[in-house]
Amino acid sequence: MQTLHVGLAERSYPIHIGSSLLSRADLLMAHIPQKRAVVISNTTVAPLYMQQLVESLKSIGVQSQTIILPDGEQYKNGESLNTIYDALLSAHSERSTPLIALGGGVIGDITGYAAATYLRGVPFIQIPTTVLSQVDSSVGGKTGINHPLGKNMIGAFYQPLVVLADTFTLDTLPDKELRAGIAEVIKYGLIRDLPFLEWLEANIEKLLARDTAALQYAISRSCQNKAEVVGADERESGERALLNLGHTFGHAIENGMGYGVWLHGEAVAAGTIMAADLSHRMGWLGADEVARVRKLFERTGLPVAGPKLGAEKYQQLMGLDKKVSNGKIRFVLLKSLGNAVITGDVPQTLLAQTIEACSA
Repeated sequence: MQTLHVGLAERSYPIHIGSSLLSRADLLMAHIPQKRAVVISNTTVAPLYMQQLVESLKSIGVQSQTIILPDGEQYKNGESLNTIYDALLSAHSERSTPLIALGGGVIGDITGYAAATYLRGVPFIQIPTTVLSQVDSSVGGKTGINHPLGKNMIGAFYQPLVVLADTFTLDTLPDKELRAGIAEVIKYGLIRDLPFLEWLEANIEKLLARDTAALQYAISRSCQNKAEVVGADERESGERALLNLGHTFGHAIENGMGYGVWLHGEAVAAGTIMAADLSHRMGWLGADEVARVRKLFERTGLPVAGPKLGAEKYQQLMGLDKKVSNGKIRFVLLKSLGNAVITGDVPQTLLAQTIEACSA
């Protein structure tokens, strides 16, 4: 097991990364003072790992209430949130009872938002079970739900007390979900860690083959990058926004196609290619560097073009992005590989050219 730390003063917390950590409920004991917890999962993950976690908690004297939601991005909504509230209120769940998220990014986000808002805040623990959630969404305290008009537009910054990333749970992850998670791994190399990008280029086949050592290294290196960024900018007033490379385009794809049609990581992959292409048109990246980025995503088996929604539709959807400031869409682009910047000064003609060139 490897342990990293997110440094946020009194809200600092550990990230434990290793195999078979679901059986290590002792790592959670300090955060469950009343020997009662609520575990929230979905219809896909619960049959695989819920019983193991409940038994592990029972071994340290903790009784568990379980809440199982339907699986899919389309269920990251107010209705699912109210399902959680209803269960908590019906069971008279108290302020000291932690909510434990067992699942991927959707479960982590919605459980975290429920924890932030139920009784004005209850303890929150993350047990992510996908690559995407282990390297990205479980770390940093972004929680929330989607709205029909925009992704993640309703939420709160609410940090977990501990993150338990059990790499064993990745054995049951479908290949499509594995690839989608790797899109977020590649992001860290592109925005701030060129040596990691080079490592990924040399080792992408090992990750796709689920090589244990390669996966654990990629997860820990990604978490270390995110922990450093979050520690410096918890509420995304500056550097943290760089973590959204590919997300402005990607969220437009997810919304435009209907939540759940494209996996988040697939949309981010296509969005990252769009960001790289726009960076080239801005005069920052060379054509060879754009090709290099595209090749890595192609080798991963991820989309390298977005759907043909049309430039007007893309811009309308991107106008709903959380990074819009003073009416301007702010893009995360690449000055060079390993060096991202945020800019709102993108000529409309170049943006339209990128959308046309990178849509299929």
